[in-house]
Amino acid sequence: MNDLDLKGKNALVTGSSRGLGRQYAMDLARAGANVIIHDETAMKSAEFNEAASGFQVAEEAAALGVKSMFIAADLADPEQVEQLIKQSIERLGSIDILINNAGGDIGSKTPRPEPNDSLDISVEDIRSVVERNMLSTMYTCKFVGQHMRERRFGKIVNVGSIAGHIPVTSGVIYAAAKLGISHYTRSLAQQMRPYDVNVNCISPAPTYTARFSATRTVNNEEGLSRLQRIAHPEDMSKIVMFLCGPQADYLTGETIVCWK
Repeated sequence: MNDLDLKGKNALVTGSSRGLGRQYAMDLARAGANVIIHDETAMKSAEFNEAASGFQVAEEAAALGVKSMFIAADLADPEQVEQLIKQSIERLGSIDILINNAGGDIGSKTPRPEPNDSLDISVEDIRSVVERNMLSTMYTCKFVGQHMRERRFGKIVNVGSIAGHIPVTSGVIYAAAKLGISHYTRSLAQQMRPYDVNVNCISPAPTYTARFSATRTVNNEEGLSRLQRIAHPEDMSKIVMFLCGPQADYLTGETIVCWK
């Protein structure tokens, strides 16, 4: 990743004021890319004390010598998504890299659905999880994809989850939505192939973020190998940076599943 040179490239990372998205955005900036920091609101980054605001995260990225700014948008609303893309292009001139990171197992009125299974989960929570994961990814890909198709250039990295590749009894709708992103990635990649736009997906393993640490209890990992332990954000980011860089120029339609 230290050898990755993305100078002159413009990137949008959704959900990047916190968690894995913040790691991706900062690593893009370290590689020289200008980056749009995004979240639903400017204060989402303070929910688990990761940053004072999305604006502060943008300032941190700009301090690395690139252009960076924060834009808020609710990705469940396609009109707000369209405006996010329009504003990003107006401010940077183009979007060369899109990382669809925003998402999560998010209930309509609670941090996570409860119950969170296949049958007893509320209809409102089903809608919330699908909107926050699969539909938001489709909306963003639609508007950025049109821009990249016209320019005949771009890299799209969608973010799924390991949960979409194993049977689960909790977070079933979330897992199904994330697996849907993987198939959508494969199909979008085929459509974008004639326009030299790469579309790939990463399905991260469980990863230490502020939200993860605050909402889960991790068993003692002493004695486990590196590949058996909970991942750290930089572990997932190295894979994402590979997909954004020239080493992946001939890779499209793939999902990299990070098994644990």
